[in-house]
Formats: sequence, C-alpha cells, structure tokens
Amino acid sequence: MIFRILTIFPGLFTNFLQESIIGRAVSRNIIDIHLTDIRNFAKDKHRTVDDYPYGGGPGMVMKPEPLHDAINSLKRKREIPVIYFTPQGKLLDQKLVNEYGKYQELILVCGHYKEIDQRIRETLISDEISIGDYVVSGGELPSMIFIDALTRIQPGALNDIESALTDSHQNGLLGYPYYTRPPEFKGMKVPEVLLSGNHQKIEEWRKAKAREITKKNRPDLLKNE
Repeated sequence: MIFRILTIFPGLFTNFLQESIIGRAVSRNIIDIHLTDIRNFAKDKHRTVDDYPYGGGPGMVMKPEPLHDAINSLKRKREIPVIYFTPQGKLLDQKLVNEYGKYQELILVCGHYKEIDQRIRETLISDEISIGDYVVSGGELPSMIFIDALTRIQPGALNDIESALTDSHQNGLLGYPYYTRPPEFKGMKVPEVLLSGNHQKIEEWRKAKAREITKKNRPDLLKNE
C-alpha cells in the first residue's frame, strides 16, 4: 500500500517511519511512504505557502497555487483518493479504516495554519477526515494515526493478523480486558474463567465484558440495538 504525504513539515515523520509496526511494515515492503514538501511548489524565493484570509479574521490560510501543483504532481490524472485531514471531516472510525485499507494508493494532504483555501477543497480533495472533536496544529499527526490504523490491517504487518481483527471497534464494541502472567499481582487475581481452559465460557465472558465496557464508556455504539 502506498501513502503519498503532502506536508510542510516532512521532518515530523522521521521517527514515525523507522519505529515499531510502521518501521517493520516499511522494511518488509508492506507499505511504501513518500513525503513531498509543499513548499517545493511555492513560486517565490521565500517559499511562501500561506497568506491572510479574505474578509479578515485571525490566522493564516494555505495558498491554493502550491497545493494545486503539489497534488497534481502526485495524482498525474489518475483516480486516487485525495484525503484532507480537518475537524470538519467525517469522523474516522474502524469501519472507515477498513474501507480505505482496500486501496492500493492514497494521497494525504496535511494542512496547517487556520485552513487551506476552499477552492482546493472543492476541486481536488475527494475525502475529508477528522480524528475527533478537537483541534491539533496540523494534519501530520492525524495522517500518522490514519497510516498506523491502515497498516495494522495489512497482511503481514502484524505477526498475527488476528490481533488486529480482535481490536476494539472491529465488531462494533470496545475491547474486553486482558491479563497476563503472573496469575496474582499485588493481591489482584486473574479471573478464574480465563484459567479454566473452557474456551466457550472464556468467549462468553469476553463478549459480556466487551458489552459492559462499551455500555459504560461508549453507549452511543449500542444505539442501534
């Protein structure tokens, strides 16, 4: 799977591309990540990519010309989803992750400052995604979260794909509790059912706990039941 990232801060991705699951996936050629600096498409000697908003108001807006040229340099008239990360986008959830995981190539636009020029959003952006109801300083962190979520479900990225398929949200519920050795820690014991060897009872316990946690922390996920 190929990720083509447009950003004005490519250095933010240095460690991200080298460590943990992402680093292994890159080294195994499971994913391929290309970074493009939007400033390379600025026309002036100062490599300016932002300007004041028409109509006044605080903040700066990313200029349309560099973004237009940068996106088209990657797209090359091909039908590739161009994703822009914004608090105004559709909320990223596991269902959406699974849908995007089927693509072979994606272009990710990391905005910065107050916004990007609306004309780019209307003509070149195919999908707008939000990672939550809060604001971060740019699209770099959301893009990393997005890439990590998609990488986990790629065959070969994890040593055991079942680990990804049993994560929270894959079945519409939050995850159930996990325990490991030792069987007792500071007076707290592992639930007996997990030590019983009875796989049917273990599965029933896990489903019940997953529903209990979901009802407590995310009752909105159960609204359609």
